Amino acid sequence: MTEPTTNQATTQAPSSRNILIATGISFVVGLLVLLVAILPAEFGADPLGTGDLLGLTALSRSETPFEEQVEMHRTDYVEFELGPFQSVEYKYTMDLDAPMVFTWTSDSEVYFDMHAEPAGLGEEYAESFEQGDAESRTGSFHAPFAGIHGWFWENRSGRTVVVRLHASGFFVDSTVFRDGGDYSRAIAPIAES
Repeated sequence: MTEPTTNQATTQAPSSRNILIATGISFVVGLLVLLVAILPAEFGADPLGTGDLLGLTALSRSETPFEEQVEMHRTDYVEFELGPFQSVEYKYTMDLDAPMVFTWTSDSEVYFDMHAEPAGLGEEYAESFEQGDAESRTGSFHAPFAGIHGWFWENRSGRTVVVRLHASGFFVDSTVFRDGGDYSRAIAPIAES
């Protein structure tokens, strides 16, 4: 009698070479997922530029594009006449990260310094953000700390100039520093309709 034949499948263990190749491929795929998706979406780091392309960097910025503010929104307009070699400083009281948009213009070039002082620390802790000579500036600003934030303008010419400031944002009030003194200006919030 003959013995019945059995079909036995033979299973071989993968070779060391195949294990190394699979490990290498897994590592490369994991690294690509990290660089293309995880870093841009979770941490805002975009080394390959794919996060902006795929819209993933927006996920790291915040859950929503809206920011709640402590203060009411206000709009302000003020103008200052500066005689030859006169100066004025105008600052808003703002909370940490409060936004403001602004435009200032003058009849001719003036020296300006956009700076801020942290609340309660005084002038020695002032931080300057932009200085120069110009006839105008337009921009936006987020307060890097709670305190007073604004401009110093100085007319270094021999004729009188007028500096005009339009600002809108989440500030409490403003203070004018001029002629060795200072005074506060209350700014009403925008009326609700």
